[in-house]
Amino acid sequence: MTRNVEAVVREMCVWMPEVTEHWSHGAMAFKGAKRQFASFAVNHHGDGRVALWLAAPPGAQSLYVDAEPAHYFVPPYVGPKGWLGVNLNSGLDWQRVALHVREAYCHVAPDRLAAGLGGTPEIAPPDEEMSPEEVDPLCRPDRRELIDDLASQCLALPEVSSALQFGSPSWKAGKKTFATAYFADGKLRYSFWVGAERQSMLNDDPRYRVPAYTGANGWIELDAENATAPDELEGLVLDSYRHFALKRMLKVLDGV
Repeated sequence: MTRNVEAVVREMCVWMPEVTEHWSHGAMAFKGAKRQFASFAVNHHGDGRVALWLAAPPGAQSLYVDAEPAHYFVPPYVGPKGWLGVNLNSGLDWQRVALHVREAYCHVAPDRLAAGLGGTPEIAPPDEEMSPEEVDPLCRPDRRELIDDLASQCLALPEVSSALQFGSPSWKAGKKTFATAYFADGKLRYSFWVGAERQSMLNDDPRYRVPAYTGANGWIELDAENATAPDELEGLVLDSYRHFALKRMLKVLDGV
């Protein structure tokens, strides 16, 4: 069997005692004696990185980031706590990465565990690197075509701008987001505001579902890779836009 990047990351972490693997905020992560020391982040919020976020001793983060910014970075959220971001797709030697992982484990694990570690095992590189589509599923040509179609419809409306929201393409009516495209559960999905009543009706259609966070505010999620009639998509775009647009924007839209 081929050893992909995920398998090599797991190999670097689980050889140490009392290491457990779990999922944290959608990412594979590892704990040593119940304290997290590593997280495997792929394209976090659209950053394009295949990376490890590692617990690090004081001063290590600035030392590595300042010396080799192509390989190291300050990760979001845990960066202010001194954690170190390690790029896995920048050509850094995998044995060197393994030593960083060991250092992260020793930083959080009890002395009784850290002191008993033997030598770091030899870590062979993965048999294959991650493809661009594995790093960023939205770059697949058919999905890009769907996103471009949605973008053209949104940007044709008055005072609409495009933006990235947590790494996903989104479109704003003035300052308020009214449409978003993102990858979830293996598919490209669109999200629009439809209101609670229409949300309940659309949810009976298997192409639709109520999104986790914005659903309580009347948003709906559409499976963009399933057949969608052009007028159906246009209606979703317009209705969501009208809900958030200012009066002057609606006057332009309606030709008043």
